[in-house]
Amino acid sequence: MRYFIIWLILLSACNTDKYMQTRRYPATDNFLDTFLNAHAAMLGPVFADPDAYHLQIMYTRIDRDAQNRPHFRDYRYRVDAGRYFYPASTVKLAGAALALEKLNDLHIEGLSRNTPMFSDSLAGITPAVQRDTTAPNGLPSIAHYIKKILLVSDNDAFNRLYEFLGQEEINQRLRQKGFRGAQIRHRTGMWLEAEKERHTNAVRFEDQGRVLYTQPPRYSRLTFSPRHDSAGKAYYNRRRELVNRPMDFSERNRLPLEEAHRLLRSIIFPESVTKERRFRLTDDDYEFLYRCMSQLPAEAAYPAYDTAEFYPAYVKFLLFGGDRHLQIPPGIRIFNKPGWAYGFLTDVAYIADFANQVEFMVSATVYVNKDGIIGERYNYNDIGKPFMKTLGKLLYEYELQRKRQHRPDLSRFKLIYTEEPSTNKLANTYNQIK
Repeated sequence: MRYFIIWLILLSACNTDKYMQTRRYPATDNFLDTFLNAHAAMLGPVFADPDAYHLQIMYTRIDRDAQNRPHFRDYRYRVDAGRYFYPASTVKLAGAALALEKLNDLHIEGLSRNTPMFSDSLAGITPAVQRDTTAPNGLPSIAHYIKKILLVSDNDAFNRLYEFLGQEEINQRLRQKGFRGAQIRHRTGMWLEAEKERHTNAVRFEDQGRVLYTQPPRYSRLTFSPRHDSAGKAYYNRRRELVNRPMDFSERNRLPLEEAHRLLRSIIFPESVTKERRFRLTDDDYEFLYRCMSQLPAEAAYPAYDTAEFYPAYVKFLLFGGDRHLQIPPGIRIFNKPGWAYGFLTDVAYIADFANQVEFMVSATVYVNKDGIIGERYNYNDIGKPFMKTLGKLLYEYELQRKRQHRPDLSRFKLIYTEEPSTNKLANTYNQIK
């Protein structure tokens, strides 16, 4: 509580009547432009040159009615589905929701997200998985993969969900739900030819030796609409040779910011989405996702994370900037999914302050690669994360003082995070290149 009070005092010291009065920001479509320009000096080089940093921002103001039903007002800054950015690990949230949905759609008695799932190997692509020493029972499962994805953005965990779903099914299901700009074409943290990404492993689910479901190896015959996406001025290829032309992203994953924002909203507020476009999840599924999205690495017993490497704000960019030294106030939870790779830094977040009954959504993406060479060095820590932190803080400060007719009841998102102490002493050493 002491950290929370100190943090609020520091935030309030930054407020001024000149910029932070609600009456200065009427609910018009240019609200976000006006708001950001009023704080241009604080937003630094990214906002000073949004073209160079490929900046896109989407903010959703949430107001509740007397029955606590949420009503949304979206504001956009430079959001453009035609302006490509590499989504990196933000696509993993879609994989998590779709994997839970597929389990439900199978309608197999005894099959659940906690049922052990075993993956066969694919020659030249991925090895088999028969155990998971970070799980309480030492066995891999959909639930444990999702937990690792949302806690620290684990690459291998997502890749196993990708194989369970298959490239064709992932994209077909997303299109059915209205995410027509999305193309999830490959695993993460690997560099495979596009043809290999069409192949997915055989999997089976077993419960105490009883096979509940088997799925053979699959091959995706999906045809993707052609693209001409590129980034950078030069890049290093797989052989670490410098290629002096922009890197081709036409066969890489794609998830426009507005669709990523809408995906998050459909999970946080499923009742705001039509039945046809809603994920077919149970209330327990949603609570599980909320817990994993907002849990901090130190609060997990399985896996037992090394908190020196996976500190509280490790994957919390908006508002907390991924700051290694920051103590997150206990009254605030961020339900989010970030991604960072090739110089692109993205975060989509629902932020809830239970102490002050404040909630809002914000998503942003920036390209922080000053020398323009992909595969060399990026400016995540000195430019990207500080910008995300400031953007989230400014919107949070605004939300703190914004007048609401009805205070939100956020009890749905108040969760218990305590887990039994882990007996697993192994620190995670997974590839964390997002």
